[in-house]
Amino acid sequence: MTRHIRHAAVFCALLLAALLVNAARVQVVEGPAYDGNPANRRATIARYGQPRGDILVGGAPVTGSRDTGEQLRHERTYVNGPLYAPVTGFASQVYGTTFLEHAEDGILSGSDPLLSPFPLWNDVTRARNQPGNVVTTLHRAAQEAAYRGLGGRKGAVAAVEPSTGRILALVSSPSYDPAVLSGNGGSVTSAWARLNRDPDKPMLNRAVRQTYPPGSTFKVVTAAAALDAGLVQDLDRPTNSPDPYTLPGTRTRLTNEGEGCADASLRAAFEWSCNTVFAKLGVDVGVENMVATAQAFGFNDTDLKIPFSVAQSTFDTSVDRAQLALSSIGQYNTRATPLQMAMVAAAVAGGGQVRAPYLVERTTRRGGETLGTAGPRALRQVMNPATALRMKELMTGVVRDGTGTNAAIAGATVGGKTGTAQHGLGNAGVPYAWFVSWAKADADLEPKVAVAVVVEDASADRGEISGGGDAAPIAKAVMRAVLGL
Repeated sequence: MTRHIRHAAVFCALLLAALLVNAARVQVVEGPAYDGNPANRRATIARYGQPRGDILVGGAPVTGSRDTGEQLRHERTYVNGPLYAPVTGFASQVYGTTFLEHAEDGILSGSDPLLSPFPLWNDVTRARNQPGNVVTTLHRAAQEAAYRGLGGRKGAVAAVEPSTGRILALVSSPSYDPAVLSGNGGSVTSAWARLNRDPDKPMLNRAVRQTYPPGSTFKVVTAAAALDAGLVQDLDRPTNSPDPYTLPGTRTRLTNEGEGCADASLRAAFEWSCNTVFAKLGVDVGVENMVATAQAFGFNDTDLKIPFSVAQSTFDTSVDRAQLALSSIGQYNTRATPLQMAMVAAAVAGGGQVRAPYLVERTTRRGGETLGTAGPRALRQVMNPATALRMKELMTGVVRDGTGTNAAIAGATVGGKTGTAQHGLGNAGVPYAWFVSWAKADADLEPKVAVAVVVEDASADRGEISGGGDAAPIAKAVMRAVLGL
């Protein structure tokens, strides 16, 4: 009898061990497969079971959460949604996340291990931490000024702090309210379809995900390359540039919108945006040096994140001399995001150095305890300091005496460059209006802000330099907001 009881006990122990092994197999080995199974809603229910962390601008949240009382309990809400949509993106129960909502999802959803004081215990219990917050670098008044300035017209504004790379404003227009995509009902599906059908593409982040021909604003890069190469020693000396200029190896003649560009000095050519002078300068600098300078400014960089990805701005590395001439005046295959052109202005303002731009100042726990900070950003030497001084001189001349007088600010020094970028079949489209600039108040030692503005549906006639009329006043408003003037 005792032997039978012992055998039964051993058999029961083996069954128990088998059950434990199987449970371990299901939870440890096959657990990820079950977690990722679309039929498993536990993770989704847990994700929306608590309010999402907030994105902060100027110390105040521009996001929130609403308790719906449903199975997916909390929906995302937004304060001034269209104003901050290019920064926050959306957090949808149906369509996922974008921009900061996506890049910082671990902090905002509570899934980031940094939020847990006992990560191993959380792994065992599968408990979700209390979400944290994301503090942005945005300057509230600058963001509002940029959005107001665009006034619903298609375009974008990017502003950065030259000394740090902090992004002060990031606006895209027309915009949309991310809150319409937050839930999971039929209204969300119809809103998604409507936004995607809209020919004005309100969900497109034009500030960082759309590239444009930069037109004459690219002459900042070409002028810096020519000065660094020693091709121009005196800003007021004639440049031996014909008007019109025949593109090398072709019979195509490049002309200017205005007169007085024949053999103009670099200062005069920069102030009045002479295409012929800068096309010839680009050819004289050569492909290798032009590419090196453009890439030092940030063109052709495929890895820029702020922390979400930024579209690559391009300067063609394989061009003949005629194509180089057009590339050097911001046409042909040259393309740039507004953020890239803000970096161009920041490099001049920063004495020839530029830091990588960033949008998140720090991440925190719900109670405010810092989890992580942006830290010092990599510093890149773009041009010689002496070249940067002369570029500052050229850009202040544009605002004082040239095409950028609409950007002048009382009590501040402002440097700028206007631009019109042709596009469309046979360049038949209304030119994009550009303005890039930097500014410092009279009491400041160094420039505090660099701005790039592009307006797609500019109201100016083709013959006008519309960057000065359409884009410069917007840049002025943003700079004034940052400087407090």
